Amino acid sequence: MTPAEVLSSDLADAARDLRAQDEPFAFATIVRTAGATAAKPGAKALIGRDGTILQGWLGGGCTRAAVKAATLRTLETGQPELISITPEEQLADKGVRPGTAVDGVTFARNGCPSRGTIDVFIEPSLPTPELVIFGTSPVAEALAQLAPQFQWAVRANPDAIGGNNARQRAVIVATQGQGDLMALKAALAAEPQQLSFVGSQRKFLSLKEKLVSQGVNEDALARIKAPAGLDIGAITPEEIALSIMAELTQWRRRGVMTHKDGVAT
Repeated sequence: MTPAEVLSSDLADAARDLRAQDEPFAFATIVRTAGATAAKPGAKALIGRDGTILQGWLGGGCTRAAVKAATLRTLETGQPELISITPEEQLADKGVRPGTAVDGVTFARNGCPSRGTIDVFIEPSLPTPELVIFGTSPVAEALAQLAPQFQWAVRANPDAIGGNNARQRAVIVATQGQGDLMALKAALAAEPQQLSFVGSQRKFLSLKEKLVSQGVNEDALARIKAPAGLDIGAITPEEIALSIMAELTQWRRRGVMTHKDGVAT
């Protein structure tokens, strides 16, 4: 077994452990080098949520700051990134500054005396997002069946919402008249990134008044999207569930439903 094969095995084991713990991480692979560099193409590393290299090797300290910054970006956006760690004089020749992205490549400065260039591809691995569903209504049941097909981990028993806060979490209140107020309070307490209510806006406004009278903060209630789902003319429970999944997909992939603090509008 070659050293590369041993390293790959170690990376795989470490990645499996992190996935089991719902921990975000990233794989980094050197895809190209030019000039004098310690690490060569094919070198790999597994990087933790704080940008620390957990397994593998990417060379000396010249790459670490740039790799860490790029890893934190990929874990935030969920998108892979190709970075080119390049000597400053070569960046000047190219007419780019550190941090500039050109044709899909983000440039960073290599300040090491070796003056080599290292291109690193960083691919994030994020925990499966969690969909918490309050209620046993037909819409709730249809949504629980549909969501796993879109790579959502469904929690249909939200009595004890907890776990790793690095996981994306959306909460859907689909109680439809059966314990609406209690479910809305519990949903707010979970502080999800996305929170929606299945029901008309008029119904939600009526519930909102009752919650305010019970001391629930109005700013917290403003986080709730009502009615849940995109307006596709849905009528049946299955169609409503589809509209909700479409909205969740839009939020997850493009972030178009979020305030600056990441809470749904």
